[in-house]
Amino acid sequence: MEFPVRCFTCGSVIGDLYEDYKKRSPQGVDKALDQLGVTRYCCRRMFVSYVELDDVKKYQK
Repeated sequence: MEFPVRCFTCGSVIGDLYEDYKKRSPQGVDKALDQLGVTRYCCRRMFVSYVELDDVKKYQK
């Protein structure tokens, strides 16, 4: 599954922020989301809980 374009809960557009989030996340997740202006906890959840498919593929049966 690709990163969602909109937040599942509130419907805010967040898909365009994901690339910037990946670049800034080594600084700290909270700091990166604050810098991007993601303030709602439902939108923040979308970023924190997303797992890229490449990470899941290495755990095949």
